[in-house]
Amino acid sequence: MTGSHNAVSVIASSTRLVAKVGSSLVTNEGRGLDRQAVAHWAAQIATLRQQGRQVVLVSSGAIAEGMARLGWLKRPTSMHELQAAAAVGQMGLCQAYEAAFAAHGLRTAQVLLTHEDMADRSRYLNARSTLFALLRLGVVPIVNENDTVVTDEIKLGDNDTLGALVTNLIEADALVILTDQRGLYSADPRKDPDAAFISHGRAGDLALQAMAGGAGSGIGKGGMLTKVLAAKRAARSGAHTVIASGREHNVLTRLAQGECIGTELQASMAVWSARKQWLADHLHTRGRVMLDAGAIRALLQDGKSLLPIGVTEVQGDFERGDVVACLDTGGRECARGIINYSSADARRIMRQPSSKIAEILGDMTDPELMHRDNLILL
Repeated sequence: MTGSHNAVSVIASSTRLVAKVGSSLVTNEGRGLDRQAVAHWAAQIATLRQQGRQVVLVSSGAIAEGMARLGWLKRPTSMHELQAAAAVGQMGLCQAYEAAFAAHGLRTAQVLLTHEDMADRSRYLNARSTLFALLRLGVVPIVNENDTVVTDEIKLGDNDTLGALVTNLIEADALVILTDQRGLYSADPRKDPDAAFISHGRAGDLALQAMAGGAGSGIGKGGMLTKVLAAKRAARSGAHTVIASGREHNVLTRLAQGECIGTELQASMAVWSARKQWLADHLHTRGRVMLDAGAIRALLQDGKSLLPIGVTEVQGDFERGDVVACLDTGGRECARGIINYSSADARRIMRQPSSKIAEILGDMTDPELMHRDNLILL
């Protein structure tokens, strides 16, 4: 069950990572924001930044902090009360993180997402572009689910899943899930004294899913099962996952130094093949573009992106962010990928050099019709 593993943590070689902290950690088991813990993570992330690593922080705690501010001892069941608690708590969460990172000369940004933002391709691309822009600017993005507007997500969603979605969104090398437990056990250690600690495993292992129990506390929504499933989701884009205690001293910096802490769940596929798998198996094409011989050669032989000049015809009705098929001169699908322009705009810029896009459309979001990182060859 421990699986094959290296002596060095996978985080050591990660240049871009997502760290997720749970509600019970952020709010000191629901008693209110633990500013000391927040300061501790900020200091560690500042160190990682100095090492040249990019870090996105996914933080729970808005509802729990709102409950503390409103004097509620029990998590409400009413949707509007949950949304109100989230709205109140989000203010405190922002203030705490901003102050903690400012102490290290770092700027922060609040990014609120819903699962709809991930499902809708256009919003997905916008969220991705925003996060990349923030990272380029040296800002630490702090992501949370937008609990003030979502409905089912508060009830069904959890930030472990959001952490995995963000990991895939920015193609991070690793996801670190910080929790109030040491990591993953063969059974609940609070109930079974013979529960064995699992230091290494494979993301997506069904035996691990069977072992993972329910939610650990009354504060957060996620239990070990959501963490195991998040690791499986993150592995689809090739990211490894570590589940570790957020109360472990300097856990992030020690993981980055190569120390093995908590449970490490390794992705079985490389990033590139995982992205190919995702595009090939999980998305339906919304339209088609016919390519000339030069574009086909650029894609299939040279590993280049698809430029508008190589497109001879646009078929179907699609939007930016949809998955579109690329057809060769014989009408066979030779590639598919995420398109950067709608069908209407693609028709206007096809057969034109990228330098003319802004002139034709009024602005240019991307020089490529389809970037090579977002397409697969068939």
